[in-house]
Amino acid sequence: MLHRKLLADLRRRLALQPAAVLLGPRQVGKTTLARVLAAEYPDTVVLDLERESDRARLAQSEAFFARHRGRLVVLDEVQALPEIFSVLRPEIDADRRPGRFLLLGSASRRLLRQSSESLAGRVAYLELAPLLIEEVGAAPVPASSLWLRGGFPPSFTARDDAASFAWRGDFIQTFLARDLPQLGVTIPAETLRRFWRMCAHLHGCLFNASQLGAALGGVAHATVGRYLDLFVDTLMLRRLEPHFVNVGKRLVKSPKVYVRDSGVLHALLNIATIDDLSAHPIVGQSWEGFVIEQIVGAAPPLAEFSFYRTAAGAEMDLVVTEGGRSVGYEIKLSNAPKVGKGFWHACEDLGVERAYVVAPVAEPYPLAENVEVISPLMLAGAAAGT
Repeated sequence: MLHRKLLADLRRRLALQPAAVLLGPRQVGKTTLARVLAAEYPDTVVLDLERESDRARLAQSEAFFARHRGRLVVLDEVQALPEIFSVLRPEIDADRRPGRFLLLGSASRRLLRQSSESLAGRVAYLELAPLLIEEVGAAPVPASSLWLRGGFPPSFTARDDAASFAWRGDFIQTFLARDLPQLGVTIPAETLRRFWRMCAHLHGCLFNASQLGAALGGVAHATVGRYLDLFVDTLMLRRLEPHFVNVGKRLVKSPKVYVRDSGVLHALLNIATIDDLSAHPIVGQSWEGFVIEQIVGAAPPLAEFSFYRTAAGAEMDLVVTEGGRSVGYEIKLSNAPKVGKGFWHACEDLGVERAYVVAPVAEPYPLAENVEVISPLMLAGAAAGT
């Protein structure tokens, strides 16, 4: 079984809080992770709220929760029964013992907003992302396949690249035709598919709602913005905001947009093999987005992420800020990466504590006193300051 880095953090949160909410797209491994944790608690109760028989057990939810106060209760696919949050609040207040509830929600930050309204101060929030490089070291599939196949476990562990590609095609279809309507989305699936594919073609580029609206047949930019919000909220796209510093320079103000999982990106673009990927114009941007997700996954829990670009050409692909400290990352798809003046100007503008150039290199080496070239395999150590 694949080791999930988040398990240790989930244990810590449940040792402190009465409840934890674990968010993540469907098929990312939330249920598997929850069952590993549940095995550590005596007599855990696990309910799948998409199953009618399990929802029926909550017909008298107040009595059900009161009866099981001495046990961990896991509620899977909790977005199927959003009214449960209003019941959980008084139940938690009646017994604030840590480790009472673990709530799993598929692909909806709206769920986080619902729970925050009802369970403020009573719950910890965690997000389970697709697999990271540091999590697949013991897998029978080579870690190099993670970039092509992406980090959804059924895709990464598929018997071959063709099976992985087919799984991702089915995942995209199911997400558009089933998952989004279940969340109350009424926009036609084909419209959202076109928007998603356009974002894939613009992966790693500045987001221009007016241009995308024109390409969609004259859709208003405000509507395009709502489409973007939807895919960001369902954890399919990452909106990376620009980093603003008081340097008296003209800064880029539009966000960048990335398809969060590299495998889904490649499926949207009909890239099935590593040879297809190597020959595709998107290969550099695909690598950039893949590495950004690895950096985000390795970063401290309260870190903030942005990019930096000025009209004069200073640029940093990713700026990670935490506790008043900033670390810069430039991402290159080259085993002999070179950085230009814009990188050094960005380091100066940002006053970064240190900076890394992330590239597919075999060994790390320094470029300057606080600048080092590293591979993605070394990101966990870089995030920890080692």
